[in-house]
Amino acid sequence: MPEGKAAFREVLPKQGQLSVEDAAAMVLCKPKVLPLKSVSLEKLEKLQRAALEAARPPEEASPPRP
Repeated sequence: MPEGKAAFREVLPKQGQLSVEDAAAMVLCKPKVLPLKSVSLEKLEKLQRAALEAARPPEEASPPRP
């Protein structure tokens, strides 16, 4: 049998009803949960916070007044 031909021959009824069992239907999948912020945006914000902390002068503790 040639490779291009199907292994089975299609048979259609001459009379009566033709029934199809494999009906195509939509298949729903689970929704994907996406992060609100990307990983690169979180890293950038972390670097910006660290830069602000480094630029801020250290707070000196004020001596208590009697």
